[in-house]
Amino acid sequence: MNVGSLFSGIGGLDLGLERAGMTVVWQSEIDPYASRVLAKHWPHVPNLGDIRDIDWQTVDRVDLVCGGYPCQPFSLAGVRRGDADPRHLWPHFADALRHLRPRYALLENVPGHLSLGFGRVLGDLAELGYDTEWDCIPAAAVGAPHLRYRVFVVAHANADCCRQQGDAEAGNRRREVHGDEQRLPHPQRLRRPLPDAERDELRQQPVAVTGCSCPAVARHDGENGHVADTDSV
Repeated sequence: MNVGSLFSGIGGLDLGLERAGMTVVWQSEIDPYASRVLAKHWPHVPNLGDIRDIDWQTVDRVDLVCGGYPCQPFSLAGVRRGDADPRHLWPHFADALRHLRPRYALLENVPGHLSLGFGRVLGDLAELGYDTEWDCIPAAAVGAPHLRYRVFVVAHANADCCRQQGDAEAGNRRREVHGDEQRLPHPQRLRRPLPDAERDELRQQPVAVTGCSCPAVARHDGENGHVADTDSV
């Protein structure tokens, strides 16, 4: 599988996906230091630069687009301005998916996102034709000596999205996508498509504790449904 990487940083997601057998074919990063790290370890992979300036009509199609868009608009460590924050770049991520139509998208962000702005993300993915699964996972789960919970989202193209691609192998892709569902632990599924009114309502609702099996997400403020402050631990 070919991967396009957004908000690449120093390539953490990219490295993990390559170790899983995938190939990164382009990246997008603007931080000078991080860009130098990417250039050292992926010297033949183009850095497309600022996501806000990319012309997606000129970018190679990939099977999977990954990225951890800026967390500052949602983090409990900040003022949480959401979409009023100039660093709110999810709409540009969604625009990339709209043009490239990858089979999968992999997103990463802080737990505070679940109670601010996450409904918008799910609604946009629904509109684009993706089924969505998410979970909140601590770094300690993979051997790190600290918690540092993060939300990981896997979005996979449903039949409607495949038809929009006009792909001759849409039927095969649909079977592959739904076959993968059984291998994902504790899936939190949001089926598509949704009626317009329901989708718009979803965009406005916090989904901090909706059916999530993660203990960190379950520790919430019962009055307003906010996630426990774990995104900076």
